Amino acid sequence: MILMECLILCTLVIISSSNGFYILGLAPINYCKEKDGAGTKTCKKDVTLYVNRLNTEESIIPYEYEYFDFCKVDDKTKTSPVENLGQVVFGERIRPSNYKIEFLHNEPCVELCKKSYKPKDTDSEERLLLLKKGMSLNYQHHWIVDNMPVTWCYPLEDNHQYCSTGFPMGCYVRENGGSQDCVISSNYNKPKTFYIFNHVDLTITYHSGKGEDWDVGFGSNGGRIISVKVTPRSIKHSNPAKLDCSEKEPMDIPGGDLEDDLNIIYSYSVKFVMNNTIKWSSRWDYILESMPHTNIQWFSILNSLVIVLFLSGMVAMIMLRTLHKDIARYNQIDSGEDAQEEFGWKLVHGDVFRPPRKGMLLSVLLGSGTQVFCMSLITLAFACLGFLSPANRGALMTCAMVLFVCLGTPAGYVSARIYKSFGGEKWKSNVLLTSMLSPGVVFCLFFVMNLILWSKGSSAAVPFTTLIALLALWFGVSVPLTFIGAYFGFRKRPIEHPVRTNQIPRQIPDQSIYTQPVPGIIMGGVLPFGCIFIQLFFILNSLWSSQMYYMFGFLFLVFIILVITCSETTILLCYFHLCAEDYHWWWRSFLTSGFTAFYLFVYCIHYFVTKLNIEDTTSTFLYFGYTLIMVFLFFLLTGTIGFFACFWFVRKIYSVVKVD
Repeated sequence: MILMECLILCTLVIISSSNGFYILGLAPINYCKEKDGAGTKTCKKDVTLYVNRLNTEESIIPYEYEYFDFCKVDDKTKTSPVENLGQVVFGERIRPSNYKIEFLHNEPCVELCKKSYKPKDTDSEERLLLLKKGMSLNYQHHWIVDNMPVTWCYPLEDNHQYCSTGFPMGCYVRENGGSQDCVISSNYNKPKTFYIFNHVDLTITYHSGKGEDWDVGFGSNGGRIISVKVTPRSIKHSNPAKLDCSEKEPMDIPGGDLEDDLNIIYSYSVKFVMNNTIKWSSRWDYILESMPHTNIQWFSILNSLVIVLFLSGMVAMIMLRTLHKDIARYNQIDSGEDAQEEFGWKLVHGDVFRPPRKGMLLSVLLGSGTQVFCMSLITLAFACLGFLSPANRGALMTCAMVLFVCLGTPAGYVSARIYKSFGGEKWKSNVLLTSMLSPGVVFCLFFVMNLILWSKGSSAAVPFTTLIALLALWFGVSVPLTFIGAYFGFRKRPIEHPVRTNQIPRQIPDQSIYTQPVPGIIMGGVLPFGCIFIQLFFILNSLWSSQMYYMFGFLFLVFIILVITCSETTILLCYFHLCAEDYHWWWRSFLTSGFTAFYLFVYCIHYFVTKLNIEDTTSTFLYFGYTLIMVFLFFLLTGTIGFFACFWFVRKIYSVVKVD
């Protein structure tokens, strides 16, 4: 009942926190020339353009729109949409803008605002320095219209069009005269010069309703927006009194100190285009299909799944055949004389369930790992059902965080059951560590990252009130639920093992290099990592390169394959160790599959070196700080999967052999 209530709470939080940002395909908005026109349904006349935070691949630190001295909102009645928990944590800061757009009203050239900078003026120098910093680091705008990202589409080398959800605020031509950031126009070629993209051409494509399963009743005067594309340009307006957006001379800013007054006029143009061939329900397709390497992703994922399934099948077949022979041979031993000839894993039956060292810590990690596993499974299930689509911003993170808080009960229950089976009696310490240790590690890392972002004035810095809300969820919801789970776990009888444990521990013989703990743990994470590293590339792209991740069906399938490979790999290595008469399998089973997190960390380092262009120390520290959080949670997840698979396996094989 508690789990069901938490699931319902999670669903309600996701829906209520969207604040008008609909789940894909459920809440279209009708637009028309005149508000509440001659149709059967109400419509909107004004098209609102929201601006979001700016980010770049050359730095982890995002900033709000007004940080770089862009045009501020004049109309104080315009309010920002309320962001959900996931958006706040991810650093999204959606704000209204000064752009005035009316549906089906084309604008050839409109002035947005004017910014002036004077030489030897401290305030002007600081504002201009921030603007130059953003252009040199290739910071990108992220705009939203009708809950659609405003896209910047350009051709790639293979004649394939790529539509980016962000576009640069400007570019900088370095001293050698060449910069990949200024390929928009050959006019941007003056060395040691900044070119600000102070003009945007907005092309808004709409569907008038013809051929759709809806009837707005507006004819040619209304419709629904299906795409908004932007073309950024740099224009040096020669006549501020009468703007001409067809001018070719770019707005250049010298790299050194200002010698004369500098005036930057921001302008825009709007053009509406009707397209009835694309359905409103398919308007996200052109963005998702233009993502690079999409075809490679499909082929690579299928190839990976086939290989992993084949290897898993081979491992399962070998294990079943070998175990069947072992069990049949052991059960044929009846006389005492034959019993002296026992060998293999049956010899350690009196020690295999001996409680491990640091049993308290192991049980706590297993409880937290169970919490992460349930959170991941349910979140992926919601994503596969379409509730966490790209249109519902922040829903994925919100769902994961709410679920993690609500799933404290299974964490406390599992931790208490395992700890009690080890013979532990310090139940207070167990439940406190379960509710505090792993969440505390994550929160402390997150808090340190947040302090750094706050010192840099970044939009990703979580407000103090949100931190208080997170602490309230932790101590007000998660901790009590963990205590409830632990209460039921300690009330249950200890887990009964199929064989008794001897009072005197058996001596473990010398092990070969293949059956020693460290080589086995290192080898154990290779196969599980092999089934996720392809998806990992696209997940990291979505986190650090502003690309959308939407293939949750494949991700869910890969998650299932990860569970299978972690289980089978850990069981196989555990079987080898037991055959070598080494009965210390408790911690080894957790660390064997948990070592996959080490390969994840190595891959994140490889991604940082090869994909990102980060050079400053602060961004490097932030990247690896957030990476450590991800690696730690993945360590708990994979370690718990391997442990319980091995726990089931050991109990199963010792329950089917005859032991005197």
